[in-house]
Amino acid sequence: MELKRLDQFTWEIPRHGDMKVPTIIYSSSQLVEGIKRDQTLQQAKNVACLPGIQRAAYAMPDAHQGYGFPIGGVAAFDRDEGIISPGGVGYDINCGVRLLKTDFSEKDILNVRSKLLTEILQEVPAGVGKGGVTRLTEQTLREVCARGSEWAVDRGFGTKQDLLYTEEVGRMPAADPSYLSRRAVERGLPQLGTLGSGNHFLEIQKVDQIFDHDIAHIFGIHEAGQILVMIHCGSRGLGHQVASDYIRLMENAFGTKNLPDRQLIYAPLGSDLGKRYYKSMSSAVNFAFANRQMIAHWVRGVFKKVLGTAEGMDQVYDVCHNVAKFEKHEVEGRLKDVCIHRKGATRSFGPGREEIPEGYRDVGQPVFIPGSMGTASYILVGTPEAESLSFSSTAHGAGRVMSRHEARRRFRGEQIKREMLDKGIELKSVSWKGVAEEAPQVYKNVDEVVRVSHETGIGKLVARTVPLGVMKG
Repeated sequence: MELKRLDQFTWEIPRHGDMKVPTIIYSSSQLVEGIKRDQTLQQAKNVACLPGIQRAAYAMPDAHQGYGFPIGGVAAFDRDEGIISPGGVGYDINCGVRLLKTDFSEKDILNVRSKLLTEILQEVPAGVGKGGVTRLTEQTLREVCARGSEWAVDRGFGTKQDLLYTEEVGRMPAADPSYLSRRAVERGLPQLGTLGSGNHFLEIQKVDQIFDHDIAHIFGIHEAGQILVMIHCGSRGLGHQVASDYIRLMENAFGTKNLPDRQLIYAPLGSDLGKRYYKSMSSAVNFAFANRQMIAHWVRGVFKKVLGTAEGMDQVYDVCHNVAKFEKHEVEGRLKDVCIHRKGATRSFGPGREEIPEGYRDVGQPVFIPGSMGTASYILVGTPEAESLSFSSTAHGAGRVMSRHEARRRFRGEQIKREMLDKGIELKSVSWKGVAEEAPQVYKNVDEVVRVSHETGIGKLVARTVPLGVMKG
């Protein structure tokens, strides 16, 4: 496969064969060697063959092989001629990151971080199949899926300010939970307010370095040593079931004969099935927003219980990954309404976009790129350049380089915990197997991923954080 280097961090698979547009990969020499070893490039090339795709198929710096689209894949589709694909959204719909700032410093929490994590683990169920603290009726679950974070805030889980600082204000209005299958509802009923397993986590972090003090100050980040809380989770079994349901429905309706990859099954955006998927996906997005909203509320409660106050624990922002959305972008010199698929990618709007909270509109949208367990995470800000470079998108994390099976074969959770403790990081988990699967060694170098994002201009560095305490499912 021809991979052409355009500049230091930009690579291209030129348009050829059935490709309707070229494929653009943002990567460094170090990172690109990793993506050559799996099916990332072939998957990105396949995306470029889909109907109605605009400009290019993009792969972000953390790209790696996924289902259908590569994880870290971004594509925009014309509203009239384009498609919507569950493989371009992902199974963990609206897997996302919420960041809380605090007025605490490292010295305030160092001696109580173990107690904080223990209490959070009791308040926030974690792991595969762990039931939520809440017990919902089917009707209530459908209300959650219709209203997202609004539902949670109206019931005392957080504040109206949280909504203002959540992508989509915590709710995608297109949601219609009547299209959710019985099985999706059943899987969602016990899981609201739960962290889940895999790469999901809750971290107590400290600010390690500030690169842009002016923008950091606007985000509420003031100094090295300041304590933050990062929450990374999604729509749990409900979102997974939505993906499974519509992959099957689309295969039955349209078949896979003419696809470059059967995992790229899609429905035309204007079709009944395409509209139903979008409404169901939006319902799962809202479930995830409500899920993170409730977890954030319980975390504040734990901090108040252990430290005596939760004053200053305001939300910096909540960003979602694994989503399809209608947004206005410039294509061939004119503004178009397109359906953006961001699969393992973060929205990176620059200054002025009306979707950004008013308090951030002059500087751009916060972007969070978490590292692997025990490594640094980063706060960036969206840029004007990202609009033309990547439909205002950037990376969403470090990106795996090793399968979970291989990780279990090579690592032991107990040893990983000891290694983290040697680095001054407390770890609480419900599963040693889960810890082994998420060992820092199974991910790309997040510092390199962020360097590429910053140098290409699809995200601008604001601050670096490091973990003091980690909770894993």
